[in-house]
Amino acid sequence: MEIKTLQVGPIGTNCYILCDETEKICAVIDPGGDAPRVAAAVQATGCAPCAILLTHGHYDHTGGAADLAARWPDIPVYLNRRDVYEGDAYLRQLFPPVPGAKDYDEGDALAVGGLTVEVLATPGHSEGSVTLRCGDALLCGDTLFAGSCGRTDFPGGSVKKIMASLKRLGELPGDYQVYPGHMEPSTLDRERRSNPYLIQAMGNE
Repeated sequence: MEIKTLQVGPIGTNCYILCDETEKICAVIDPGGDAPRVAAAVQATGCAPCAILLTHGHYDHTGGAADLAARWPDIPVYLNRRDVYEGDAYLRQLFPPVPGAKDYDEGDALAVGGLTVEVLATPGHSEGSVTLRCGDALLCGDTLFAGSCGRTDFPGGSVKKIMASLKRLGELPGDYQVYPGHMEPSTLDRERRSNPYLIQAMGNE
C-alpha cells in the first residue's frame, strides 16, 4: 500500500491517491480541485483508478470529482447521503451536487485491488463526514487534524458529534497514520498525547 498526497484547490485541500502497488489499482480520495493534475498524478503511479471516495460533501473536497468522473465514466464516486443537499442555494454552494454519487456509510467496505477500505461514520464537521480506514491508515477528512479538529459552525456541524467522533477515533486499538483533509499528516498516538481536542474528547484532561 502506498498513499500519494497532492494539495489541490483554492485552499490546499489534501487529495490522496491510495494505491495497491501489487495489483496496480488505486482510489482517489477528496479530489477538491485541479482535476487534470490529479488525473496526471494517478497516471504517474501506474495504477488504474477504481473509485473516487469523498470524506464529506464540502466544495473544497469535491470540486474535482465531476471532472474526474467524466474522464473515468466507469468509476463510481462515493459520498455519504447526509451531505447531499437540494434546493437551498447557500447549501448547494457549500455542498455542491456530485452527479451520480453512490451512498456509503458506517460498516461499508470497499475493495481497492487487494486493499480493503472500511467506512467509519464520523459526523461533526458535517453530518455526512466519514473516516476511511485502510490498513494502518486513517483518512480523516476534516474530522481530525494534526493538533486540532474540524470546525463545526457550518450547516450540519455539531460540537457534540465531532467530540464523539474524536473519542471514537482515539479509542481505536493500536496506532495509525493519520491523513487529514488539510495540513500535515500525523499519527494517532501523537494526537492522543498532544491534541487538546482529542484529549478532551477522550476524557483525559
